Amino acid sequence: MGESNADLFDPRTVMDSDFSTGGLACRSGSVSDSDFAFAFNDSNFSDRVLRIEIIPDFPETKSDGEGGTSIAVWVRNRKRRREEIKKETVDLLVDFGEQIINCNMPDTEDGASYGNEDEEDVAMIEELPSGDEAAPSNDSMWSMDCSTVLRVKTLHISSPILAAKSPFFYKLFSNGMRESEQRHVTLRIHASEEAALMDLLNFMYSNTLSRMTTTALLDVLMAADKFEVASCMRYCSRSLRNLPMTCESALLYLDLPSTVLMADAVQPLTDAAKQFLAARFKDITKFQDELLNLPLAGIEAVLSSDDLQVGSEDSIYEFVLKWARIHYPKLEDRREVLGLRLCHLIRFPYMNCRKLRKVLTCNDFDSEVASKLVLGALLFKAETPFRQRSLAAEEASGTCHRFVERAYKYRPVKVVEFELPSQQCIVYLDLKREDCACLFPTSRLYSHAFYLGGQGFFLSAHCNMDQQSSYHCFGLFLGMQEKGSVSFAVDYEFSARSKPTEEFVSKYKGNYTFTGGKAVGYRNLFGMTWTEFMAEDSLYFINGVVHLRAELTIRK
Repeated sequence: MGESNADLFDPRTVMDSDFSTGGLACRSGSVSDSDFAFAFNDSNFSDRVLRIEIIPDFPETKSDGEGGTSIAVWVRNRKRRREEIKKETVDLLVDFGEQIINCNMPDTEDGASYGNEDEEDVAMIEELPSGDEAAPSNDSMWSMDCSTVLRVKTLHISSPILAAKSPFFYKLFSNGMRESEQRHVTLRIHASEEAALMDLLNFMYSNTLSRMTTTALLDVLMAADKFEVASCMRYCSRSLRNLPMTCESALLYLDLPSTVLMADAVQPLTDAAKQFLAARFKDITKFQDELLNLPLAGIEAVLSSDDLQVGSEDSIYEFVLKWARIHYPKLEDRREVLGLRLCHLIRFPYMNCRKLRKVLTCNDFDSEVASKLVLGALLFKAETPFRQRSLAAEEASGTCHRFVERAYKYRPVKVVEFELPSQQCIVYLDLKREDCACLFPTSRLYSHAFYLGGQGFFLSAHCNMDQQSSYHCFGLFLGMQEKGSVSFAVDYEFSARSKPTEEFVSKYKGNYTFTGGKAVGYRNLFGMTWTEFMAEDSLYFINGVVHLRAELTIRK
């Protein structure tokens, strides 16, 4: 046999097969997926002894005593341990010829003691003198002797199996030190980590887990991250995705420690959590009270969606400010979270120009940040429609969708305003073919508000019956937003781009004296049936878009 230069247990070689695993079940021919459950804790197939020293948990860390907790309890304990673990360091100790690893794994749930049902396969469990005594019951006593060992578990392990599954154990068994050749290796963990570690070790032999509750899987996921067992992280991630998703669990998945969230194996889980929250809170207006109570990770997931049902991006902007003022009452903190985490989720290019002016004077944003956001929005608005679509397409595959248009209830418009020789504005409204298709048979859609002479107006596109009620057709109307006794005389003209020249062609002219809440327009703008208007060879759809223009002039 030819000599090979590859190290049998080099993570760059052996672990490739582990990292490329496509499923949870074992497959013949794959070393890392082979079922070695028969060898777990069996001295006949082991070359080392793993001693697990179990020390007391942090004060007030509680377990239900049956190997599982509610998600709420899990979160509370994990956050408490995250705060406490910052005070600790992970040490490598050598004691009486044994290698002792102090593995205080952060952010894990309390679990019950791991129980071996088959007594013949159980290695000797050493009960140290301190293990026969009650654990310290108060904080001061715990603080004085946090290294008190409650009990010790001893397992027979196979270093090749563990090294093939985990870079952590690979380095432990091949670090070139004399201790790497010792037969006994000791890990020191907290009592709440015991069940997860035992499940993890069992998985490294059998590629399966026995406890499949949300909290149990999260415990093992955290342990797998700590001990660098990528295959187990994938297994836990996939198993969690297969469980029913709730708002509580989705938020929990998004709030896992950064080391876990950055792992490729966990990305499908966090993506599923984000999609769940985005779909759950799709209608921002309907669920505004619930949304205001969401943490930052939840808000980011919802605002990242292109499918939010919202009137306009102006509403998104106002909502984000309201949420930030509730959760970050200090101005300095609010500016930081808006500037670093939330501003890129507001799609400023689709905001009304009047609202953009308010952004410049909004004290919640740093002035430099606000100026850049508004400038970028105005530059996008100034681009040609083709260039706008190109920019949106470039970002569609990325994580930032600032140029991607959401499914707004009110469609964005471009407005050109003139003050002389008379007050006038020209409004451009583009509708995609799918937008128009959704209007049939009796629906309508509205544009963003635009302003002329200080009064708010809007356009509305309809699918309605013609004046003789004989067929459906496309109608366009102009309405004044403000209600009241204000009277406003306006000349208006509707135009649309038409093939083959693709120039704007006038379709309807009129004049009207508006009072608040009134609208005027033409029921059959194109003088054809709805079927003719929507046909593939329609004169008015250019690259799938119908381009409308309305000119408004105040009559003197």
